[in-house]
Amino acid sequence: MSYQPPASRSTNALAVVSLVFGIAAWCVFPFIGAIVAVVCGHLARGEIRHAPPGSIEGDGMAVAGLVLGYAQLVLSGLFIIVAIGFIFLGFSLHFWH
Repeated sequence: MSYQPPASRSTNALAVVSLVFGIAAWCVFPFIGAIVAVVCGHLARGEIRHAPPGSIEGDGMAVAGLVLGYAQLVLSGLFIIVAIGFIFLGFSLHFWH
């Protein structure tokens, strides 16, 4: 019986970037971080799917980055819609008197 070292498995760098920017989207870079997280998350999942099975890890990190990024984008979009609504509502009430 010969000793065989475990197969080398690497973590996808884009998956790590997606997770880091997904977290940063909630703390530091609200809109830009979310876009980077979503783009890198999709690229990472594509690379992981096309690699030989078991050779690249990081699908969970990519999915977490995608979820954090998309959630931030949805909330940012809702905030922008509400802000625009308040602006137009404020102007219409001002001129209505």
